[in-house]
Amino acid sequence: MDPHAYCQSKAAASGSSFYYSFLFLPEERRRAITALYAFCREVDDVVDECSDSTVAQTKLAWWRKEVAAVFHGTPQHPVACALAEIAPRFNLAENRLIEIIDGMQMDLEFSRYPDFDTLKLYCHRVASVVGLLSAEIFGYQDRRTLDYAADLGMAFQLTNIIRDVGEDARRDRIYLPLDEIRWHGVCEPDILQTRETDSFRRLMEFQIERAQGYYRDAFAKLPANDRRAQRPGLVMAAIYQTTLDEIRRDGCHVLTRRTSLTPIRKLWIAWWTWIRG
Repeated sequence: MDPHAYCQSKAAASGSSFYYSFLFLPEERRRAITALYAFCREVDDVVDECSDSTVAQTKLAWWRKEVAAVFHGTPQHPVACALAEIAPRFNLAENRLIEIIDGMQMDLEFSRYPDFDTLKLYCHRVASVVGLLSAEIFGYQDRRTLDYAADLGMAFQLTNIIRDVGEDARRDRIYLPLDEIRWHGVCEPDILQTRETDSFRRLMEFQIERAQGYYRDAFAKLPANDRRAQRPGLVMAAIYQTTLDEIRRDGCHVLTRRTSLTPIRKLWIAWWTWIRG
């Protein structure tokens, strides 16, 4: 399969909000962001689909070599081939792609996060770095846009964590900072055994407010002259913030259900946000 066709298939199959955010981009930038997203899916799937951590470690090590080949050799994987084509055009840095893999590596080393500082490093690697690379693809004139992109990536990952608390718990993973869990009068068994107490709801309200704070900070940092170029990120933010609103409106039942928007609703939000600029 043609490398870009493979990437498009990978992105479309995910049904992710990320996919809807770049539907309206010009073809060259759409191909580039699709290749980046497909790379993120590939390395994330290594961790999600390999029950043997040794096998996962080996696969991530292979991907590190593929990233090196993107910049210094001949890559083999169709996603890496697509990245090799678009990386020079959009100033994608090798060290940032490696940092995404470093974040996936943390998933093999941590199933709990003691505090927000530790979690923040994970979120930076798996999401803020993606935001920085995406900003390069979308284009910008003011370097302050990179600060916006990093905060927006953090907000996206915190939203994912909130949405997926129950799903992660069923895989014996807790991404909520353990010290904050204790501060709110919640214990690990409450989460692992899906006990949605009043204390747990207060914990989730706290997490939602933090995520919304990162959205507010990101929007405040986006220079006006780069807003149009960075519309894909704003589209995704609109979809993700709507998801957060739904979670809160539903009573924060994230242990027993996974809140998601229908494809048609995501498409409508994407279109409306895009035309508003």
